[in-house]
Amino acid sequence: MKSRAITFAAPGKVELREEEVADPGPREIVVQTATSLISTGTEGLCFRGDFDADSLWDWALRYPQQPGYSNVGRVCKVGADVTKFQEGDRVFSTAPHCQFALVDAEHKNLVKLPDDTADEDATWSWLAVVTQTGVRRGEHALGDTAAVIGLGPLGQLTAAYLRLTGASEVLAIDPVASRLEMAAAHGATACFRGSADAAKDFIRQHTEGRGADVVYDVTGSDHVLPAALGLVKNLGTLVIIGDCPHPTRQHLTHDVVRRQIKIIGTQNDYLPPQHDYWVAARQIPLFYRYLHRGEMRVSDLISHRFLPAEAAKAYALLQENRAATMGVVFQWS
Repeated sequence: MKSRAITFAAPGKVELREEEVADPGPREIVVQTATSLISTGTEGLCFRGDFDADSLWDWALRYPQQPGYSNVGRVCKVGADVTKFQEGDRVFSTAPHCQFALVDAEHKNLVKLPDDTADEDATWSWLAVVTQTGVRRGEHALGDTAAVIGLGPLGQLTAAYLRLTGASEVLAIDPVASRLEMAAAHGATACFRGSADAAKDFIRQHTEGRGADVVYDVTGSDHVLPAALGLVKNLGTLVIIGDCPHPTRQHLTHDVVRRQIKIIGTQNDYLPPQHDYWVAARQIPLFYRYLHRGEMRVSDLISHRFLPAEAAKAYALLQENRAATMGVVFQWS
């Protein structure tokens, strides 16, 4: 079977290549993609190829590379011994941006979609896992104050989850006005337009001068860490969601030792024993449940839609004007 696949041939070079997809093996299925969501931070970084030597990115990234891990489609072929899925089932998987994907039917991130979950909504499933994991690591109590720095796609989901935890304040910090407007519509109780460096008075105003119980750095930027530490209360927590491409440029401040701030980093679904029930296969249906009940929504976060043949245009937009984007999807069907 022939399939089109979006490919980074080299840093800064996007191609729509044709590849052969094999028939499914005994525990495999073939999914025909309907739509796939760009992870704007990760894929923008991979497109640029700009990262520290010996970093996670340097270790994991090789060209040519097929980007993407937020794929929704229909099962079109089923291998022998597969019982959980049948032809016609709509599924979410972490397959890349491609027309047809060969998927392990037992993969932990493969989820059958409920009938009332829209394709575009379901493309957010893995980002919803990453952010849900991050909020769980924040170990919140009812009435906590939380701050979110960076209101891109991950930041928007983080703010929405925080409101569901019962936070008394969800404070959004971003230099882009349109992102703050979205955050206010999705869970933020107050917004500050500007950098984290300039947000200390804003945080004090909304936390009775203490600082936030938990601060989330969802920027992927190396220069934010020192400022973020200054926004956390004494004995509070900083959660970093995502891995910046230049970790050698990050540095700690006296806040960590003098004010005993705990730092937690996460970019996946790893959870400690007290939360290990919430594997991705349970977090994703919970996300759908929140959508169905109207407690979260992502449909209004889609800012751009492209055909696969327009992939070069899509990634150019992310480099030239990422602030104007939010959810960016490819429409395959």
